[in-house]
Amino acid sequence: MQTDLDAYLEHLRSARQLSAHSLDGYRRDLHKLLGYCAQQHIASWNELHGRHLRQLIAELHRKGRSSRSLARLLSSVRGFYRYLNQEGHCQHDPATGLSAPKGERRLPRLLDTDRAMQLLDGGVEDDFIAHRDQAMLELFYSSGLRLSELVGLNLDQLDLAAGLVRVLGKGNKVRELPVGRKAREALQTWLPLRALANPADGAVFIGQQGRRLGARAVQLRVRQAGVRELGQHLHPHMLRHSFASHLLESSQDLRSVQELLGHADIGTTQIYTHLDFQHLAKVYDQAHPRAKRKQDTDT
Repeated sequence: MQTDLDAYLEHLRSARQLSAHSLDGYRRDLHKLLGYCAQQHIASWNELHGRHLRQLIAELHRKGRSSRSLARLLSSVRGFYRYLNQEGHCQHDPATGLSAPKGERRLPRLLDTDRAMQLLDGGVEDDFIAHRDQAMLELFYSSGLRLSELVGLNLDQLDLAAGLVRVLGKGNKVRELPVGRKAREALQTWLPLRALANPADGAVFIGQQGRRLGARAVQLRVRQAGVRELGQHLHPHMLRHSFASHLLESSQDLRSVQELLGHADIGTTQIYTHLDFQHLAKVYDQAHPRAKRKQDTDT
């Protein structure tokens, strides 16, 4: 069994030309499988069946292995058995029909409406960097841009008169987004200052040397604004999450929010319905007379 495993790993290295990192992942997963076979006295790969894999997955799940890690293990097993079948060593795949246990979906962190207003309504110093950063924050929250979309934004994609911005999203898909009044005002203040910095190209957001701001620079400025105005960690995607959640909370129009975010699958957008429900549940717990906890006990 070890010989077959070594031959497969060599096949991945030489024929498939996998990176050392990917190869290590396959090796770790398949060595776990080999160790399990030794424990169960399974003497050949032909003897390993679906019931054995289900037992192994259940055991690893109880020990705290993540759903993603278990899914990768199953993927490694499928790849290995494809190879064994092609080489004539086996005629089955024990991973057929198996899937990893679903992990708990982590909800994105966001700002509530009051915190978002606190961030954006703070005083803005009258200088190049402060007005630029304010325009970036307003545009993130106003239009739900991804970091890459804001960094790649050019002047010809902005139509402030119409209140629109055209962005190039994932999969090179173009979408037009509304730009709110506060964001338009911030951009109208920023753009004349930008013009004085001798821009190197048509980038909307530039540094003092005239060059386009990179993603790390934008992340740094957003993080600093979060510490300064809110006393907390803040990143660009948190503003995108806040945009989506607040819009859905007000409109209840999931399809429109999907379009604005540029999600190909509405299932991705549905995460915000869970956030909205959490908010409603919190209000219920605080307000409903049969949900409130007693403040003092009866005697």
